Amino acid sequence: MRTMIGTEEAGAIIAAHVQPLEAVVLPLADAARLVLAEDVMAPLRIPAFPQSSMDGYAFSFAGWQAHNTLHIDGVVPAGSNEQIQLQPQTATRIFTGAPVPHGADTVVMQEKVHVEGSMLHILDAQLQLGANVRPAGSEMEAGELALPKGSPLSAAAVGFLAGLGITQVPVVPNPTITIIVTGNELQQPGRPLAYGQVYESNSFALTTALSSVHITNVAGRQVHDDPAALANVLGAALNESDVVLLTGGVSVGDYDFVIGAATQNGVTPLFHKIKQRPGKPLFMGMQGKKLVFGLPGNPSSVLTCFYLYVLPALSRLTGRGLTLKKLQVPLRKPYKKAAGITHFLKGAWDGQTAIPLNAQESYKMRSFAQANCLIQVDENIETCVEDDLVTIHLLPV
Repeated sequence: MRTMIGTEEAGAIIAAHVQPLEAVVLPLADAARLVLAEDVMAPLRIPAFPQSSMDGYAFSFAGWQAHNTLHIDGVVPAGSNEQIQLQPQTATRIFTGAPVPHGADTVVMQEKVHVEGSMLHILDAQLQLGANVRPAGSEMEAGELALPKGSPLSAAAVGFLAGLGITQVPVVPNPTITIIVTGNELQQPGRPLAYGQVYESNSFALTTALSSVHITNVAGRQVHDDPAALANVLGAALNESDVVLLTGGVSVGDYDFVIGAATQNGVTPLFHKIKQRPGKPLFMGMQGKKLVFGLPGNPSSVLTCFYLYVLPALSRLTGRGLTLKKLQVPLRKPYKKAAGITHFLKGAWDGQTAIPLNAQESYKMRSFAQANCLIQVDENIETCVEDDLVTIHLLPV
């Protein structure tokens, strides 16, 4: 494991090591927003029978051409399973979605006819053979590929598969996640603060960020700065979860025990420390296929590292497109920094340009709460002038 790698190398390591979770079969109703793990083939043709697309009258086009006026015989509502054989000189009343009778090949909409007693006069001079009839199999034939592997199960996709009679599908599941917050100084919101304590907020931010991408199987643990206790809690979390997110205790201070606890639990380190601000002490490791991220304790660092590294890892685990959208936009005011480290600034994008907000320190969350993007100022850049192009990462709203 190398220390102090660049941001691009960290992303490449994640891409190289994180693979999709093993497929599971879920009821269709529970598979929304996941992606298909296998191709799904159509078990039947759609529609299964010639179907009227209008309320009107079904008839034989050739019969109409020969007889001009047709005799109305019967009614076919949607859902009818009666097998009707229509004669060339007759028409039948039909409704949207109903099966077109044998012997009929065209439907005229009800607004373009004149009915006199039991006789039908068609007034549509533009009517053509096959009008307003959905042929059997016109959308899908039995055995045809319905949706390919990797397709996201949107509302439309779920509705489409349900229309094929499919009740369960193979999907890449969402991961189970445990969030472990560490630190003797942390107090739960709603309880009185003692001198030296701060309210714990990282688990709230992370849980909300996960919920925004519809990952909700999330457990939470809080541990004091005790190496044995942390190792035990991390071990239990690895037994229960696909991903463990730790906050705090990931640097090299006397009370930073995350790296040791990870090593004790057989976690193979992939990287520790990235040339960026905020979030320099970020740690990532794996126990088998399970992921461990040691996030810095400062709230802005936690969310920045989540969006830039954890979210892409979750995207690869699930096969879903979860990463933040990136744009190249002009910077609205100058910015200076030292070379050798990438800065991710809490910023405001107005649809055309981006501007860094005040209060960029990693412990300050007010500006993050107002930000709608992260502005990336690359490692080799020292000075940005107004109108320089920068990369921004659009934050979820």
